[in-house]
Amino acid sequence: MSLKLTRAELAQYIDHTLLATNATNEDVAELYREAREIGAYAVCVSPNMLPIGAAWVGLDPDSEPYEPAEGEPQVATVVGFPSGKHHSNLKAVEASRAVAEGAHEIDMVIDIGMLKAGHPELVEKDIATVRRAIPSPTILKVIIESAALTDAEIIQACEASVAAGADFVKTSTGFHAAGGATVEAVALMRKTVGPDIGVKASGGVRTYEDAMAMIEAGASRLGMSSGKKVLAEAPEA
Repeated sequence: MSLKLTRAELAQYIDHTLLATNATNEDVAELYREAREIGAYAVCVSPNMLPIGAAWVGLDPDSEPYEPAEGEPQVATVVGFPSGKHHSNLKAVEASRAVAEGAHEIDMVIDIGMLKAGHPELVEKDIATVRRAIPSPTILKVIIESAALTDAEIIQACEASVAAGADFVKTSTGFHAAGGATVEAVALMRKTVGPDIGVKASGGVRTYEDAMAMIEAGASRLGMSSGKKVLAEAPEA
């Protein structure tokens, strides 16, 4: 491992994540407190935990969504999660509602079965439908489940994402039986999308060494539920 980032530097790569099915508002509130404490770039939670005014900062549920101050964690949520087997229009509605409720970033799941059936053009159409529903500056990340794909399919998924206007490609939901991020998949995704599109490694990033390996391979964001533990392993300076 040649790359070494400080605790503060690494924190800015992290989407501090809680997508457990049994998560409560109290759990999400603690996640947000931790994210602020560790300096994470964003938090990533389930869409029914929005708006953050209700779940995280004790505001009235009918109030306007809470807007983080400069330097506080951004808000990310998931769409079509975790299977991707949702109608494109429903994904678009889910994404649009999430943005209206305060999400700054949307992590959508593609239908990998559609890709494996040889229809990358339909995957592109699916992504484009969500993109139209949440125009810039909202960040759109596309989850491709790289561990379940061949190298050729990873390339197709990345190309479809870029063509549809995605800002990031993301390895995994963390829920697929095939597994999460690998260094090899991240490197291939980076090679395919080039330097101007983000690559998010998610699923199985549990140590400082894992994080450094993913960043060295080309990751520009890391999705993890163990961010606090990983940062404790990082050098302070």
